[in-house]
Amino acid sequence: MEHIKDIVQGVFLQFRRNDPVEQLLLDSRRLIFPETSLFFSLKGPRREGSFFIEELYRRGVRNFVVQEEVTAVAFPDANIILVKDSLAALQQLAAWHRRQFSLPVIGITGSNGKTIVKEWLNQLLEDEFHIVRSPKSYNSQIGVPLSVWQLNEAHELAIFEAGISRRGEMRRLSAILRPTIGLFTNIGEAHSEGFDSRMEKAREKLQLFDHSQLIIYCKDQPETEEALAEWLAARATDLADPADSGSTVGAGTGNAAGTGLGAENTATTGARIGLAGAGSMAGARADKTTGKPRLFSWGRAGDATLVILSTTTGGFATDKTGAPMNSNPAEITGGATTITARYEGQTFSFTAPFTDEASLENVLHCVAVLLHFGQPVERIREKVQRLSPIAMRLELKSGINHCSIINDSYSADLSSLSIALDFLSQQQQHNRRTVILSDFLESGLEESALYAEIARALRQKQVDRLVGVGSRISAQADSIRREFPGETSFYPSVDQFKKDFHHLHFRDETILIKGARIFEFEEIDQLLSEQIHQTVLEINLNAMAHNLRQYRQLLQPATKMMAMVKAFAYGSGSYEIANLLQFHGVDYLGVAYADEGVVLRKAGIRMPIMVMNTENSSFDSLVQYNLEPVIYSFSLLRSFDKWLKKEGLLQFPVHIELETGMNRLGFPLKEMEELGPALQHSAFKIQSVFSHLAASEEAQQDPFSRHQGASYLEAVAKLRESIHYPFLRHIANSAAILRHPSLQLDMVRLGIGLYGIDSADSHRLDLQEVSTLKSTIAQIKHLHEGDTVGYNRKGIAGPHTLIATVRIGYADGYPRSLGNGAGKMWVKGRLAPVIGSVCMDMTMIDITGIPDIREGDEVIVFGKELSVNQLAHWAQTIPYEILTGVSQRVKRVYFEE
Repeated sequence: MEHIKDIVQGVFLQFRRNDPVEQLLLDSRRLIFPETSLFFSLKGPRREGSFFIEELYRRGVRNFVVQEEVTAVAFPDANIILVKDSLAALQQLAAWHRRQFSLPVIGITGSNGKTIVKEWLNQLLEDEFHIVRSPKSYNSQIGVPLSVWQLNEAHELAIFEAGISRRGEMRRLSAILRPTIGLFTNIGEAHSEGFDSRMEKAREKLQLFDHSQLIIYCKDQPETEEALAEWLAARATDLADPADSGSTVGAGTGNAAGTGLGAENTATTGARIGLAGAGSMAGARADKTTGKPRLFSWGRAGDATLVILSTTTGGFATDKTGAPMNSNPAEITGGATTITARYEGQTFSFTAPFTDEASLENVLHCVAVLLHFGQPVERIREKVQRLSPIAMRLELKSGINHCSIINDSYSADLSSLSIALDFLSQQQQHNRRTVILSDFLESGLEESALYAEIARALRQKQVDRLVGVGSRISAQADSIRREFPGETSFYPSVDQFKKDFHHLHFRDETILIKGARIFEFEEIDQLLSEQIHQTVLEINLNAMAHNLRQYRQLLQPATKMMAMVKAFAYGSGSYEIANLLQFHGVDYLGVAYADEGVVLRKAGIRMPIMVMNTENSSFDSLVQYNLEPVIYSFSLLRSFDKWLKKEGLLQFPVHIELETGMNRLGFPLKEMEELGPALQHSAFKIQSVFSHLAASEEAQQDPFSRHQGASYLEAVAKLRESIHYPFLRHIANSAAILRHPSLQLDMVRLGIGLYGIDSADSHRLDLQEVSTLKSTIAQIKHLHEGDTVGYNRKGIAGPHTLIATVRIGYADGYPRSLGNGAGKMWVKGRLAPVIGSVCMDMTMIDITGIPDIREGDEVIVFGKELSVNQLAHWAQTIPYEILTGVSQRVKRVYFEE
């Protein structure tokens, strides 16, 4: 810590000892290793990071960097460094860390394609190098330092991306990354609002390469060529004046001897991967006479380093000018493009599994890197054919009135709009296409030209209707209508759109929702996705908070709580319940599948989420949304471990499930000898080891429950011989919290009890049922004696029978087993039995003798007046099945009293 204090130019508010620092922590929700974490208290939009120091100290963190005074005596065992700017301090520390390593570093910048090129380069080079790269798109002022901090002695190549949105940012990132090889993807519209022109943005981005010895770029982009020439000229002036050369991020970030791709590394790398010729790798070093970086360009220009002679896509070829060729097309595969190029006097061809221009541009950037590294042409051909697309954020789902919804409410720029419109055009389920579009805030173009270009893109993709939301797009309505022949509607705000929503008549169409984040198009998405139904499930949030307190009072002081919100939070909804639990400080959430966790993350839930049923298809979602999977078998362990290592991810949080008697999922106890070493050498960080009690609510099964507990603890002790850091132990469910307090251990899992159901039937807790399922009467009928009711004529009317048809059926989750008098509903203070069979969407009840009943009156299916326990008893099932069976088409309404 004393060394770090000097690096970041801080002063100690309090110093206790020199703790080892291995993790940089910016978010209290991401804490994994408290003993070796250094927390940087960054200033957020609403509050300082110091707000979380007390919580982190309580959780074991002892090292802090702050930019405002804190009361050190409140944290007697902490090291606290005070700096002027905690973000700058983070960057200074990362810059110092980068200078400790001499290895090739590829720095990628540009307007589009950075993450894709980075991921593809990793795919293409991982066989030759031990690579470290930016996680996902960590390319910001915060993401870049965290990426660089991953560097260690084992790495042989680093691939980092850097993105900026305003002037002055790139010089900081350059001082941190110090790439030896610079890769410039392109100049586009993304993040242009902070610059006067594309040229200015290009010049700013090129500052990333201040320390680079080689720059790879596309020569076909005039703005890139011009900006690069200006930057090289300015750099030559700086080199001629040593007093002005270099760039820093605060003190301690100057040049260090040995940084970069030295001659020894060059020779070693060249020998290992097989260079095409000595000239290839010579390009990795700056020109010794001028100090300028060498340039590797690709494009159709004859003087490019890699000259693109022709491309063959969809059965025809183009020449170096882009015009169609009359010669026979080269052999191509469906959905692929064959590219013929010339490099160092040799002509060769290769096939890429893509046809769109953006992907081909990204492929050529990667091929340039491979050629620079001396990869043989045959090897390049083989590798490029194996490239796979990087997942996009577009989301397709069902909507109201038989619509399909594409939700891309994350950004609004021309490049991403093009991608989204391509995706829209691929959807064939409806003939009609609508686009709901917000203002474009970061285009860099003059407003009328921008929206005219958008209108032309909509017309080209055969969009039928445009709904514009925002003051800027509304002001350009005339410009848009001149270029776009379809229907148009404009609204200054989302609120105005919502007021007119029902007049827009969305039906039988595919709808693309495309908006900048600040417009909060989530509200529009909810309107279009919402299922309108008069059957309602009301959730009393006060009752849930009350139940949580009831169980908490039973816990030992150190015991944490996981709340189970799987199966749509036992039918109660997901985000709203999770938000309440987050507010009340629950430690963990548990869901059944990854998609449930994704929904919570998208809705803003920050707390740790454990995914019980891990599937191979969910690996990317788990990582993207910071979800913690349960590992329950060796096949799953090996497949996820291999996937993480391929992605360059280590110490990923997981939970281990043991089988102690439930005989459902989990590692058998006999596999502990093998499991411990396997976990020790995996890419995992074990967050918890747990098991399930099979019958904790039943007194007659207590001996078995005790046996399960003892077996579990024995297995945990065995695992601790291999796992030498602390992890949580948990086996107690709702009933066990009450009936087996000795098994509370480090954490308990509260499930059905949270929703007001005492599964142990102990009567020791004052629980309140959370949910009320209600519907309305659609029609009332007077029947004659002997009339039949419902399918198969199972219901027989008596004399003067009065029935009511209720808007609920088995498609809503009302069990069919409750038909023919087995079930009852609460109407006007009375129980009315079901008459006839339960239908898909309707159920008939006998209301004979109930006074003052009318069509439209409310009917309680279960709730305070009619317990879900009673309903489950009538249906010969358990409350779990009733609650989780309530259909998603039933509208949820949440309230607090």
